[in-house]
Amino acid sequence: MAQAQAQAQAQAWPERPIRLVVPYPASGPLDLTARALAEALRADLGQPVVVENRPGAGGNIGADLVAKAEPDGYSLVIGAVATHAINPYLYARIPYDPNRDFTPITRIAVVPNVLVMTPATMDKLGIRTAADLVTYARRHPGRLSFGSGGNGSAGHLAGELLKARAGLHMVHIPYKGAAPAKVDLIAGETDLMFDNLASAMPQIRAGQLRALAVTTASRDAEAPDVPTMEESGVRDFDISTWFGLFGPGGLPAPIRDRLYQATTAALGSSAVSEALTRLGAVAAPMAPASFEDYIRAEQRKYEQLVRISGASVD
Repeated sequence: MAQAQAQAQAQAWPERPIRLVVPYPASGPLDLTARALAEALRADLGQPVVVENRPGAGGNIGADLVAKAEPDGYSLVIGAVATHAINPYLYARIPYDPNRDFTPITRIAVVPNVLVMTPATMDKLGIRTAADLVTYARRHPGRLSFGSGGNGSAGHLAGELLKARAGLHMVHIPYKGAAPAKVDLIAGETDLMFDNLASAMPQIRAGQLRALAVTTASRDAEAPDVPTMEESGVRDFDISTWFGLFGPGGLPAPIRDRLYQATTAALGSSAVSEALTRLGAVAAPMAPASFEDYIRAEQRKYEQLVRISGASVD
C-alpha cells in the first residue's frame, strides 16, 4: 500500500515549483552551478526550480533547512564535501545528521585542488617538482609554511594529507579565506598552498604561481601537463572539492530516481557544462547508491584528517 502510494506521488510530482537551497553565498561556485542546473531541470521537469541562498556556519544552516524539510521532492540542497564529509568532524556540534537526515541523489561535479608555489620561492629553495618539495621538507622539518583559507578548509586538509602521507613537518598558517592566503603566498610570506585549480589558474597563466601537482587521482583536462600527487611519489593522495544534490531523508525512491535522471541529463547540457568548465569543475554524476558509498568513504577520510590536523570549530 505504502509503495503504491509513493509510486502515485512520484507520478504526479512535480506539481509546483521546487526549492533548491545553496548553503553558500550568491555568485560563488556552487551558486553559479545551481542556477545553470536549475534552468536545465526546469525544462526537464516542467516546473520552476527556484535557487535560494542560505549561507552561514560553513554551509550547515542551508543544509539543515533541507534536512528538516518534508521529503516530498520540493526541497533540495546542493551539498558539498564540507557539509557532508568535513563539518561533522570539524564542528563540535552540527544541527543535522549528514547520513540519516539526507537522501543522496547524485554527485554533480568534482573540482581539483592544486599545489602551488611562486617561482621565486622555488628558485630560492631549489625546488622544481612536488617530489623536490617533499625531499626538501624532509631535510628541513618545520621550515616550510603553507597557507590556507582557514582551519578545516580544503586547502588546510590537503596540506595535512601531504604531511601525513609523506611524513613531513610543515607549519600551517590559517587565513580568513583563500584569497588573502594567496596574496601572502605571492608576496613570499608563506612557501606553498593548496588552492582551488580554477581560482589559481589566472596566477598560473600569468607566471605568478607555478603548479606542481593536482590533488586528484587523475590529471585535469584544464592542466594536462600538471602531474598528480600520486605521480609525484605521494601515495594514496586523492582529495578534491565535490558537490552533489540531496533531498531530505526518506525521499521516495521514485522521486529520487527521477531527479537523478534529470540531473544527469542536465549535466550533459551545453549550459551546465560551460558553467562547470568556467569553474574548473568536471561533471561527475553518480547513481544514488554509488554516491552514498562515496560519501561514507569521504567521511572516513576526513574524520582521520581532521583528527590529525587538530582543526576544530566550536
